[in-house]
Amino acid sequence: SDAFALLQLTKLRSSIDNLDAIIIHTLAERFKATQEVGKLKAVHNMPPADKDREARQIDRLRQLAQESGLDPAFAEKLLNFIVAEVIRHHEHIRGLETDD
Repeated sequence: SDAFALLQLTKLRSSIDNLDAIIIHTLAERFKATQEVGKLKAVHNMPPADKDREARQIDRLRQLAQESGLDPAFAEKLLNFIVAEVIRHHEHIRGLETDD
């Protein structure tokens, strides 16, 4: 019936909302950690980007995506988007460190 379908839809959307909250909180924690990495790199004059690490992460996340039934290409695009933001943060932190 339509009432049952609406109830199921409401339950599914509630689960999706909870998962979205988990994603946002997880990303926030990830960025806190990468901010610390950026500070460490700036203090020790290390480059903001690490292409070898990024390549290993892409391989690892593509494998995790495959195992989880998620499109590996999507996982790679998502990681590339996140890494680009992290590098932007690291470059900003480096700029702040050199201004001192």
